[in-house]
Amino acid sequence: MTETPTFAGVAESLRTATNLLTGISDTPRLDAELLMAHALGVERSALLLDPARYEVPELYAHLIARRMAHEPIAYILGYRDFWTIRIEVGPGVLIPRPDSETLIEAAVAHFGASAPARILDLGTGPGTLLLAALSEFPDATGLGVDASEFALAYARDNAGELGMADRTAFQSGDWGDGIDGSFDLILCNPPYIADSEILMPDVAEHEPAEALFAGADGLGDYRRIIPDLPRLLAPGGLAVLEIGATQHISVGKLAEAAGFAVACRQDLGGRDRALILTLVR
Repeated sequence: MTETPTFAGVAESLRTATNLLTGISDTPRLDAELLMAHALGVERSALLLDPARYEVPELYAHLIARRMAHEPIAYILGYRDFWTIRIEVGPGVLIPRPDSETLIEAAVAHFGASAPARILDLGTGPGTLLLAALSEFPDATGLGVDASEFALAYARDNAGELGMADRTAFQSGDWGDGIDGSFDLILCNPPYIADSEILMPDVAEHEPAEALFAGADGLGDYRRIIPDLPRLLAPGGLAVLEIGATQHISVGKLAEAAGFAVACRQDLGGRDRALILTLVR
């Protein structure tokens, strides 16, 4: 059991919490600041602007203890900021990653001044990619599909909070099965981790395995998704798939076999992250 730490003033408490979280988190100072702001009920920017005006609440020590036990920061906060929007998340729902913003960047770069009319998000989770895309394309409508009703409940709540409920529909489904085309933009962040891969405790002990793992080579879901994309994609449309950093060639071959031209976009770390698919006519 993790012992609850004790803290003094805000500045000193942030330093202490940062030290405690070093080795637990890749971003210990950021985590310490986010949890302090959450405990105080203010935005992190307000906290950093004038930390001396606040007193450390008792709740802070308990939040730090939870993070020291490897509970994901997004589950403790109840949200994760993604692109330009805030996505509500909780235990049992895949947490949005900054790397996934690469898919939205690819879509925005492709469409330029034009815009997709209909967007499909396969494996939408809490609505992350669909709602981020709709924030960029205000005249578009979208459909989010996920096998988890639990995740879809979060997606519907997020659409409502962002004022997009009238532009979205969410349904339970197994990838593209039962969906009728056509969509101008298809987004998909499927499970792509090999079953044998060892993950950090934050992920392995808390996030849903069905949203992470995809068979012995991590390609199981791509083999089901990609051959079905041509019938769902509108003429001139774009499909963007998230991939693992070493999967460009293997997933690209699956896409080429299905009739797609393939390009790849790197994330901010320079790793292959998004495959950009257009049908060869």
